[in-house]
Amino acid sequence: ATKKQAKDIVAKYSKKINMPYITERWPGGMLTNFVTIRKAVKKMGSIDRMKKDGTFETLSKKERLQVNRMRSKLEKNLGSITEMTRLPGAIFVVDIRRENIAVKEAQKLNIPIFAMVDTNSDPRKVDFIIPSNDDASKSIDKIISLITDAISEGLSERKIEKESEAKEEIETNEETQGEDLAKEEEIKTKEEIQGEDLSEVKEEIKTKEETQGEDLAKEEEEEEEEEEIDVKKDIKKKKKATGQIKLNEEIKQKKKTKVKKEASKEIKVKVKAKSSQKKTTKK
Repeated sequence: ATKKQAKDIVAKYSKKINMPYITERWPGGMLTNFVTIRKAVKKMGSIDRMKKDGTFETLSKKERLQVNRMRSKLEKNLGSITEMTRLPGAIFVVDIRRENIAVKEAQKLNIPIFAMVDTNSDPRKVDFIIPSNDDASKSIDKIISLITDAISEGLSERKIEKESEAKEEIETNEETQGEDLAKEEEIKTKEEIQGEDLSEVKEEIKTKEETQGEDLAKEEEEEEEEEEIDVKKDIKKKKKATGQIKLNEEIKQKKKTKVKKEASKEIKVKVKAKSSQKKTTKK
C-alpha cells in the first residue's frame, strides 16, 4: 500500500509478523526482475559492511555524502524487503487500482493476490477478493489486523508442522541408524563366523599339510629303504654273478688242464707205441 491512509497501518502490522512490505513507490520489476532488486538490496549490505570495516572512512567527503544519499534512498524504497530472499508465495494489496503495476507483475508470475477491492475496481484481476472501502483508515486497519492474525496463525502452524516433520525425520533417521547398526552387527557377526570358519579351514589345511608332510616323509623313507634293499639285492646278484664267473673260469681251466693231461697221455701212449714198433722192426 502506497497511499497515505494505509502506509503506517501496513508497516505497523507487517513488522509485527516480520513480513516484507512496500509503503513507498513500488519499484518497477520488483517481482518480474527480482534479481536486480536483490542486487540493490545487497548494495545496501555492502555499504553497511564498509562502515563496519572502516573502509568508509577512507573515502573522500564527497564520496561519503554520495554513498550516504544512496544508502538512505535504498533504505527508503527497499529497506522493508531486505529479508525477502525469494519471490513471495502471495501478496496482499490495498487499492488494486492504485497498485496496478504490482497486480500485473503478480498476474504475470502466477502469484496469488489477496486484495481489498472497492466499488471503483475490477475484481476479476484478484484471486481472493475482500469487498471493502480501501480509502478509510479504520476499515484498512480492521481488515489488515485480521489478515495479520491469520498469517501469524498460519506461521505458527507451519512451525509446528516443521517441528513435527523434523521430529519424524529424526525418528526415521534414528530408526534407519538402528537398522544400519543392526546390519553392521549382523555383518560383524558374519565376518566373525567367517573368520572362525577361515581359522578352522586354515587349521585343517595346516593339519592336512602336516599329515601330508609326514606321509611324504614316510613314503620317502620307505622308498629309501626299498632302494637300499634293491641295492643290496643287486650287490648280492653281482656277487653271485662274479662267483659263478669265477667258478666257470675254474671249471674251464680244470677242463683245459684235463684235456691237456689226456692229450699228453695220448701223446705218451702214441710215443710208446711208436717206440715199441721201432724196436720190433729193428729186431
